Amino acid sequence: MALIDLSYLQYLRSHMELLGLQKPYLEALIQKSQYDLAFGKTGNLNHGFYGNAEFAHGMSYPGSPIGDPVICNLSFRSSNPVRHGEHVVHFPAGLRNVPDIFMGGNLEESFASSLLYEFKSNKTNCFELAEIAGHVVEFSADHYGSRFIQQKLEIASVQEKNMVFHEIMPHGLSLMTDVFGNYVIQKFFEHRSASQIRQLAEQLTGHVLNLSLQMYGCRVIQKAIEVIELDQQSRIVAEVDGHVMCCARDQNGNHVIQKCIECVPESVIEFIVTTFYHQIVTMSTHPYGCRVVQRVLEHFHDPQTQSMVMDEILQSVCMLAEDQHGNYVIQHVLEHGKPQERSAIINQLIGKIAAMSQQKFASNVIEKCLSFGTLGERQTLVNEILGSTDKNEPLQVMMKDQFANYVVQKMLETCDDQQLELILNRIRVHLSALKKYTYGKHIVACVEKLVATGGILLLLLQLF
Repeated sequence: MALIDLSYLQYLRSHMELLGLQKPYLEALIQKSQYDLAFGKTGNLNHGFYGNAEFAHGMSYPGSPIGDPVICNLSFRSSNPVRHGEHVVHFPAGLRNVPDIFMGGNLEESFASSLLYEFKSNKTNCFELAEIAGHVVEFSADHYGSRFIQQKLEIASVQEKNMVFHEIMPHGLSLMTDVFGNYVIQKFFEHRSASQIRQLAEQLTGHVLNLSLQMYGCRVIQKAIEVIELDQQSRIVAEVDGHVMCCARDQNGNHVIQKCIECVPESVIEFIVTTFYHQIVTMSTHPYGCRVVQRVLEHFHDPQTQSMVMDEILQSVCMLAEDQHGNYVIQHVLEHGKPQERSAIINQLIGKIAAMSQQKFASNVIEKCLSFGTLGERQTLVNEILGSTDKNEPLQVMMKDQFANYVVQKMLETCDDQQLELILNRIRVHLSALKKYTYGKHIVACVEKLVATGGILLLLLQLF
């Protein structure tokens, strides 16, 4: 039981008849407080707040209402504690059981936050969903309360789930945009009956765009798209028609567009990809748009759509490879694209390998070329890096460069034995000098790692 200001309880006892309180109950409270004081259980006072300072942290209250002759009109709430002198009285959760005549108000309303406070303060007893009936929305909007509901929903009975469902439904939209409440809504989409999922999804109608652009609401929309039936998917997707570019370039909305592309049939979201016609390069250089382009490459299988997207990309390979966002689109095609698409990109980069390797973003693209190119394409890349003679070899410069040294390491990892022998012959000449350079040391370490594997030990012994 939380501590109550003893002097204030004595004041209340002297006015019991006015307040209509039960004398035995107040006597018990006073005796409990006297017992706690006698045994040093007084707690700490902090900035005039009695009991748990955290509970009333940052709140500002008017002067003491005790002087008000109409004290029975006061509303006592744990979220609005009553100041008595320099102290604030917090009524314990047990007061919820006092008859409703207490202060002339409804105790379940007056102590709306006390159950949550009791839950967060309880270190021993385990709560169940049934015990928070009437407080589900309040718990959902709390960090610990939200987590509690999410965990319990996974193992809850049908009756408990129904209780939670009926409480959150009137407040669904508010919870969808709440930092903690949105997780409860998402969990409900996962652990409810088909009919209740439909009811919850119906609340999205008319609000899809606003929710898609909101930090927490966009997560609810994504979860809904994953689990609802096609007819409701279609209605949700239809609400972003005309706003596709806005969403695709938004830090929250782009995730909704990606989820639509991943989960909704192409025939339903054709309007999404047609919006991107002649905008693929622009989208690819956008921090959020580049993600959407990658999902289009993965999930749109219509030949006309694929051709349109790839034609635009192939017209700007070098520019995209050097761009901080566009390079991810080029890497995606190299890793997941068709062989002819991969070859088309590599052919455009040939002749620029050394220069590209020394650029922060393009160097990642060159590494992907080495990893996913054919044996012949890899040989062409290696020949360009090694150069025709010792005097014009780009390799020497690349081994000392902050970005290109990673391309050289990738070349050592991906080449075959014949190519490796050729590369190591060139490196051997510069091995001692490389140890003097910050990035050259990376090459030395890579060679030593290859030696440690034992796979090329005999070859290295012959070379070095």
